[in-house]
Amino acid sequence: MRRYDVVLFDLLTALLDSWSLWNAVAGDEDAGRRWRLTYLRMTYDAGAYRPYEDLVSEAAETAGLDYSLASDLAARYDELEPWPDVVPVLAELAAARIPLGVVTNCSRRLGLIAAERVGMEFAHILTAEDAGWYKPDVRPYRKALEMFGVVPARCLFVAGSAYDLFGTAKIGLPTFWHDRIGMTAPTGAPPPLAHKPNLLELPTSCGIR
Repeated sequence: MRRYDVVLFDLLTALLDSWSLWNAVAGDEDAGRRWRLTYLRMTYDAGAYRPYEDLVSEAAETAGLDYSLASDLAARYDELEPWPDVVPVLAELAAARIPLGVVTNCSRRLGLIAAERVGMEFAHILTAEDAGWYKPDVRPYRKALEMFGVVPARCLFVAGSAYDLFGTAKIGLPTFWHDRIGMTAPTGAPPPLAHKPNLLELPTSCGIR
């Protein structure tokens, strides 16, 4: 039996391999990961929306890199690629007539570019700029639920970072953590419904297998 009426996705880590792009822009994997993890921590504390590229620039400087890397990153968003299992899994959900949506921490312009790179149709794409707040503030998740007209218990959120767990837990939104790179969850992060290195078990979690 189908367990959820809607599935929402984090975009830049759950569906797309943005880690490789950040590494390429930074010059190597160590610098890219340091920059990206710094950005994730800063975004967790950001709250109300301010320009996404400002946050990315500040994270670069904090990580000991050049602030101008943020502009380089934005210019290369059309190089983003989905993780290998993303398209077939999303196609299976779509075939089961489960509406799909995105809730992502970036600007509207970059969010649309990134969503296009997934190669699948989304019923709604909600960015931090649209919501006026960065996740894990509860307002982006709540706005997405309102857009679909669904209650939290009937929606599954697929996170790419454990930081999402702080926000989704507050509103009772079940969360599947797609942990592709083996992140360490922040101290105090609530447990997810599932914690997997890929999306292959997502249809089972949705009750369509």
